Amino acid sequence: MSLIKFKHRYDFGHDWYLQVLNVKGWSLLQTSVSWNDYPSYPYIQFYAGNGTLFGVIFWCWKFGFDIDILRRTWNFDYLGEEQNDVD
Repeated sequence: MSLIKFKHRYDFGHDWYLQVLNVKGWSLLQTSVSWNDYPSYPYIQFYAGNGTLFGVIFWCWKFGFDIDILRRTWNFDYLGEEQNDVD
């Protein structure tokens, strides 16, 4: 169990992740903020189910954010932490 986790990665843009109250593969709150190298058309997506109680994704030009409430915890280990992390 961990109270708060923070992570920053660079992969075609900067991504900052925050996880709050992780217990047995679930997080009470997960958020990410992104500044991408490539622009996109604006969109917003609301979702529920499939491993999450409620979530929102917003993207506009190069800025994006994601908020999830009660979701399966994101796993960063599969990308190889040593290669992709920026401290």
